[in-house]
Amino acid sequence: MPRRRIFAAYLQETRAECLRYLRSPSFLLPTLLFPAVFFLMFGVVLAGRSTPEAPRFLLASYSTFGVMAPGLFGFGMSLALERDNGLLTLKRALPMPPAAYLAGKMAMAMLMAALITTLLQTLGLTLAHVQLQALQMLRLALVCIAGAVPFCALGLLLGTLVKGQGAPAMVNLLYLPMAFLSGLWFPLQMLPPLVRAQAPLWPSYHLNALAQSAVGFDTGSAWPHLLWLAAFTVVVLAIAVRRLRRHG
Repeated sequence: MPRRRIFAAYLQETRAECLRYLRSPSFLLPTLLFPAVFFLMFGVVLAGRSTPEAPRFLLASYSTFGVMAPGLFGFGMSLALERDNGLLTLKRALPMPPAAYLAGKMAMAMLMAALITTLLQTLGLTLAHVQLQALQMLRLALVCIAGAVPFCALGLLLGTLVKGQGAPAMVNLLYLPMAFLSGLWFPLQMLPPLVRAQAPLWPSYHLNALAQSAVGFDTGSAWPHLLWLAAFTVVVLAIAVRRLRRHG
């Protein structure tokens, strides 16, 4: 197949996947509004009762919390459902590159991450009066968009492990505790020592460290977090693709 047609196949699958979810309010609205509502409650309404730096900290942490969802729900849960209803089998029978299906879902998750970080930054600047420079805003956006990829890999793995009916419960069982245990809702200093000790095991902890650094907090060198996320993505993605090939 000519390269032009291969590229067109990837583009069409990405376009179809993004349009499918953008036209689905039951997915789009909760994914966009869930982190925004949390930020409004804790970063705007209750900000006066906390330190002046709290809204800026919460902007980064809820941005991390928000961009986890498109990969886990839009990738993992939908894959489990599509395996059950036969859509994945149909996709495999179509004359298109095998990776186009996964690339389309990943592009959708990254687009949703871009919308989420844009919404949260708008709320932070206008309602929470967070002081950010243009470069910090851009850096936070790039961290969030790229940060959706590790959770796409994790979502892909979950989609190969569970059936469609059990996928929502399984994703929520991982999504919410992982956010809490990574220090996204409260600073790790406020949590018990056992929770602080295991926090670096979660990808959300490392992504949050990069997000906090983007808005001006000192979280040390970015390289350990970047390398950890890259290794996590490669390993989990390799396991998930192998399972997908074996079990469909």
